[in-house]
Amino acid sequence: MVQQRRPSGSSNFISTEVWGLLECLGFVGILFGWALLVFVFKTEHYFEELCEPNARLTVNTTLMDCKSQDEKFSLIFTLASFVNNFMTFPIGYNFDCFKTTIAHLIAIFLYTTATLTIAFTSAESALLLFLAVPMLTVRGILFLITNLQVGNLFGKHRSTIITLYNGAFDSSSAVFLVIQLLYEQGISLRASFLFFSVFSVWHVGRTFLLLPRGERGPQSLPLRPLHCCSPSSSTFLVINAQIFLSPSEIPDPGQQKELHSFWSYAFSRRFAWHLMWLSMMQLWHYIFIGTLNSLLTTLSKVSIYTNAFAITQFFGVLCVPWNDLLMDLLKQRYQKKASKTGFSASAVALCSTVSSLALMSLLCLGFALCVSVPVLPLQYVTFILQVISRSFLYVGNAAFLTLHFGKIFGLVMALSAIVSLLQFPIFTFIKGPLQNDPFYVNVMLVLVTLLTFMHPFRVYRRCQRKEGPPAIA
Repeated sequence: MVQQRRPSGSSNFISTEVWGLLECLGFVGILFGWALLVFVFKTEHYFEELCEPNARLTVNTTLMDCKSQDEKFSLIFTLASFVNNFMTFPIGYNFDCFKTTIAHLIAIFLYTTATLTIAFTSAESALLLFLAVPMLTVRGILFLITNLQVGNLFGKHRSTIITLYNGAFDSSSAVFLVIQLLYEQGISLRASFLFFSVFSVWHVGRTFLLLPRGERGPQSLPLRPLHCCSPSSSTFLVINAQIFLSPSEIPDPGQQKELHSFWSYAFSRRFAWHLMWLSMMQLWHYIFIGTLNSLLTTLSKVSIYTNAFAITQFFGVLCVPWNDLLMDLLKQRYQKKASKTGFSASAVALCSTVSSLALMSLLCLGFALCVSVPVLPLQYVTFILQVISRSFLYVGNAAFLTLHFGKIFGLVMALSAIVSLLQFPIFTFIKGPLQNDPFYVNVMLVLVTLLTFMHPFRVYRRCQRKEGPPAIA
């Protein structure tokens, strides 16, 4: 049985929770405010040597074609976002080996190295960003995993803590807005990141004074020994997951025999449709964030709209609970009908995800349509739909996959990371043959987004058959 070491005293419990929330809010998901940092990098002339006179303009003009510069920044973000998802699987798999304390110390090392590297880079050494930014991403995953273990200390309020921390992950992308605003007031990029580096001392102190030691898995999992690096470990459930199985939903040994094997589900059509559903919507979000600065440079004064984008990102913490609430209401509805329909607990949980999956496809479609229309005032609506859609996306993904296997969560995130690499060739295609006009690419992606509605429809059809435990589609 996993032994928990809790901070003694209610004040320590509150301190652990509050400081964990602040850590997630200030340091975990800052990558997704990338467009704001690109604004500062461009002002500091990073990769500016790649700009060249625009051959389509007259000789007397001073305007430059910075397509290659934008491609560099897009490539950095592509690499970092790939690492963000792909490393979910190996990090989650090995978290049982690290435990909370060691994992948090590794995250602090990566964090300090990354912030110091960015602090001491310049236009001449801008290639170091290819190392520093992915390191920021990996340490963000580790910070999130270790902080989610704090939820185990709060009993029935555990899910609330986990939801708050994941909401803080979404909101932390607004941190780069602070750096941009300080930069505009004369505070250098180096000073800002050196200030971030100093926080390493606070992170180390919190590791030994406030974090639970030896915590490795969600409290709601069966209380059994977790062997180091065991393939059966369900550590993956804690990453980006707002919904977990409650103790009453954990199958007993008899029911466990009815669960399908990992690989049979991984090769099923239901898994393939869910992978497509997640990958396409995630690709939309990554393309949007990675190209936002370039898009706004073409349409307007960058700082006004990037600031608006960052402010909407900050409210991501307010978006995550609503999808939970929707699924809870639907689950209660299906549970009332379970005795009449013969649905098992697993079937009830599955059917409660249908509306959530469909809602996320609808939100992403609205976001995609808005971003495809080059009307500046409409982009405020785009920002709002984007932050709601992204918050709901990972909630619904985690909720659906944790009904099956913990390892499935890590696998689908790793595979969707491979799909996310398409953002760079798409960006290059827009900047090159399409002459910076994303219209045709947007139309294609909107059509692909329409296909994501097939996933909730298939799950709905399965629930309508009323055959008890859902079989592999």
